[in-house]
Amino acid sequence: MGNLIKVLTRDIDNNAGNFFLDFENAQPTEAERQQWEQVSEVLKEAQSILQDLQSYSGAGEAIRQAIQQPNDERVQEKAWTSVVPLVGKLKKFYEFSVKLEGTLHGLLGFLTSGRCSPTQHLEQEQALARQFAEILHFTLRFDELKMTNPAIQNDFSYYRRTLSRMRINNMVTEEENEVNNELANRMSLFYANATPMLKTLSDATTKFVSENSDLPIENTTDCLSTMASVCKVMLETPEYRSRFASDDTVLFCLRVMVGVIILYDYVHPAGAFVKSSKIDMKGCIKVLREQPANRVEGLINALRYTTKHLNDETTSKQIKNMLQA
Repeated sequence: MGNLIKVLTRDIDNNAGNFFLDFENAQPTEAERQQWEQVSEVLKEAQSILQDLQSYSGAGEAIRQAIQQPNDERVQEKAWTSVVPLVGKLKKFYEFSVKLEGTLHGLLGFLTSGRCSPTQHLEQEQALARQFAEILHFTLRFDELKMTNPAIQNDFSYYRRTLSRMRINNMVTEEENEVNNELANRMSLFYANATPMLKTLSDATTKFVSENSDLPIENTTDCLSTMASVCKVMLETPEYRSRFASDDTVLFCLRVMVGVIILYDYVHPAGAFVKSSKIDMKGCIKVLREQPANRVEGLINALRYTTKHLNDETTSKQIKNMLQA
């Protein structure tokens, strides 16, 4: 546990080894390997999902033409054939969110079990801690991309409206089998949320705690607060930050820190912003504010708009002002 204690107490000396949470190089121990391999497959798919979302351009022009020329069958057909494959992608994104929930449950089960303290788990199971961090990083990146792409909801709304008209006219389509009404309803709820992946993770973490009532809730909240603390210290301490091999790791750390704060705020009964919180919220916000504004605007907005307890009376005015500044 030496490295972890050094990180948390900022006890940095010339003999200090790598970071406690080595987000760049941590490799699984034999004890972690089976769980690690399962999660690795999901994380590979996560990269593919982000690439597909990043290149998602939508069918906006075809849809506009179809709305303007409702009686032109050729234009209607063109819009429909443009939207159907895009909805296939949206279905894939949604189904991945369901898979991610199960993956998170497996990871949390490993990192919060009673065989040792949350701190020891994170120290001894760095490869799994890194994967948990990668899931958080993916989640916030997915939601950033989704929030800045209105085509996603426009395409899906057009698809549902058109499908509804087809049903009225008794037009049977193969595509309906791909996204039936029940699935379309679930997808609609998913995409209606401003940050759908973050909501998936928050709900999944809350569900994990409620389904594992024999496990003290502190096992989960302490795991989250410890990760937030380690990320904050690594970011604010030049001796640690200078060891990042890539500048991308800074943004990775920032996303992970914000992600665990949000999960903590949902899982802990009093939330992350109350005075007794185990997360140094003022310190975390200060670290965010010290970054270039264009890098962290989305993360600050995530704390403003997707947390549960920020607007509670128990949240100090100073914290609220720091986020609104």
